[in-house]
Amino acid sequence: MELDNIIEFQSSPEIKEKLSSYGNGKTFSEGDIILNENAYIKAIPIVTRGSIRVMRTDEDGREILLYYIKAGESCIMSFLGGLHHDTSKVKAVAEEETEILFIPIDKVSLLIKEFPEWLDYIFRLYHKRFEELLEVVNAVAFKKMDERLLNFIKTKCALTKSKTLAVTHEQIANELGTARVVVSRLLKQMEDKGLVTLGRNKITLII
Repeated sequence: MELDNIIEFQSSPEIKEKLSSYGNGKTFSEGDIILNENAYIKAIPIVTRGSIRVMRTDEDGREILLYYIKAGESCIMSFLGGLHHDTSKVKAVAEEETEILFIPIDKVSLLIKEFPEWLDYIFRLYHKRFEELLEVVNAVAFKKMDERLLNFIKTKCALTKSKTLAVTHEQIANELGTARVVVSRLLKQMEDKGLVTLGRNKITLII
């Protein structure tokens, strides 16, 4: 598994070698559940190819998208939960075919002690995820659903590097924590305004 670009800092050859020796690589198909809520965390995932969406589920089974984990990133929730022997508070799902290098929890602690840049990597991830979670709170509390929907489409297009998304209205509704009929109505309004074009399970961003 290629390690040259899996971490977002100027890593030394030594830490890459350690990650290779400690880690266990695995490939997931689109839609595969990588981590479930309430599951004990035994290893930290580092995405080497593809992307993951991280969701939170309420008591009624409704989900909301928290953030995406891209190649070169890991899940700070897994870091914190694993190091404190706690269960996962989120669900992680493969957004596309994704390769992940899993680092066992006990090895993560060794890396922290041995490589200062590894701890810096964790702090950088924490800072980034915290800002993204603040954006989610801000969107839910202050933004109208049409703004959230347009931002969702733009983010998804940037992630996939494509102006056309293969996604159903139901999937969007689940990730935004709203109803399918609301998404369908708003998408039709956006099409009428020339912001998107709609097809069968496809949305193309125009702007």
